[in-house]
Amino acid sequence: MSRWLGTWLFAGLTAMGCATTGALQNDVYRGAQTTYRIGDVSSEWTPVTVDDHNDLAWHSDAKEAVMHVDTNCDPALDIPLKALRGHLLIGFTDREVIDDEVVPMYGREALRTHLIAKLDGVPREIVLQILKKNDCVYDFGLITPPGEAFESALPDFDQMVSGFTTDVGSS
Repeated sequence: MSRWLGTWLFAGLTAMGCATTGALQNDVYRGAQTTYRIGDVSSEWTPVTVDDHNDLAWHSDAKEAVMHVDTNCDPALDIPLKALRGHLLIGFTDREVIDDEVVPMYGREALRTHLIAKLDGVPREIVLQILKKNDCVYDFGLITPPGEAFESALPDFDQMVSGFTTDVGSS
C-alpha cells in the first residue's frame, strides 16, 4: 500500500509542466531538452516512471520515499524560483515550511525548501531544490512520511543532488 501511495503522491508533486523523457546511463541523463549528471543513486532505490512527468524518479520501499529530477527548458520559465516552487506544490495543503533558503548549486543560486504538507489529508515531509540555468529549470524533490523516513532518505537525496552538473562529455 505504501508503494502505491508514494507513487501517487509523487505524481502530485511532479505535475508541473511538460517533462522530457530520456535515459540514464552511468549517472548521466540524456534527454531531448538537456543532458546532465547526477550523484550516485544506490541500488536501494528502484527507478519508476510516472506518466512521463519526470526525467528521473526512484522509489524506496524500505525508506517509504520517492525522489525525482525533472527538467523543463523554456525561456518563458524565467520567473522567480519561489513561483516555480509554488507550481510544484499545487494540491498540497496545510503547508508548514521548516526551512527555505537560497543555496549555491553549480555556480548558481538554487532555492531549497523543506516542508511538511498534506495531500488529501495525508501528511508528507518534502524537500525541493530548484535551479535555473541556461533557459532550463531543474527541480529535485524528495517526499516521505514525516520524521524517521525523511531523515533516512535525505542523505540519499543530497548525494544525488550534490553530483549535479551539466558539464557532461560526449562519452
